[in-house]
Amino acid sequence: MTRMSEMHTLLSTAAEPFERLLDSIGSDQLILPTPCAEYDVRALLNHLLYWGPWLAAAARRRPAPEVTGGERDTDLVTGDWRAALRAQTRDLTGAYAAPDAVAGSTRFGGTELPAAMVAAMVLGEFVLHGWDLAAATGRPWHCAPEVAERLFELTAAGAEQAREMKVYGPEVPVPPTASFLERALGVSGRDPAWASPR
Repeated sequence: MTRMSEMHTLLSTAAEPFERLLDSIGSDQLILPTPCAEYDVRALLNHLLYWGPWLAAAARRRPAPEVTGGERDTDLVTGDWRAALRAQTRDLTGAYAAPDAVAGSTRFGGTELPAAMVAAMVLGEFVLHGWDLAAATGRPWHCAPEVAERLFELTAAGAEQAREMKVYGPEVPVPPTASFLERALGVSGRDPAWASPR
C-alpha cells in the first residue's frame, strides 16, 4: 500500500465516526467544557471549521485562504455548521487522494512543513478532536484499530515538535496495557480517563 493510498484510506475510515458524532451534538451542548482546556464545544468546533481550509490548501499546495481575523475573532459555528463541517471533512479527505499529497513539503500557516506532518495533523483533527468532542458530550467514540495504531505512531513521532509549537500539552502517562488510542491521547497531552466536570 502506498503512502498516499494509506493516508487516504486512514482518513476516510476516521472521518466516518467523526461525521456521525457531529449529528449527535445538540445546540445546548455547545457550552460544555472539553478535554482541551482552552476550548468549550463551540470553540473547538470553530477551531475545526477555521483551520480545515488551511489544511486542505496545504494538502493541495494552494495559497492559504484569505481571512480577516484569527481563530478567536471568527465565529463559524452559525447556520448549518454541521453540514459545513461534514463538507469540509469530505473535502479534506478527498485532498489526500492526490498522488503527491504526502510527498515533499508544503506550506501551512506561513511555515514550510513536511507534507506528511500536515497529513498527520488532519488525522489528529478527526480522531483526537473527535474524541475531545465525544468526551465532552458524553458520547461513545469509536476508532478503527488500524487508525488508532497509525495515529499513535504519528503522534509519538511528532510529539516533541508539537509541544514546542504549543499544540500538545505535557504527556499523560498511560498503563502499559493501554490501547493505541489511549496511548495516542496520552502522548498528545490528553487524559484518556477525562470526564466532564458538568
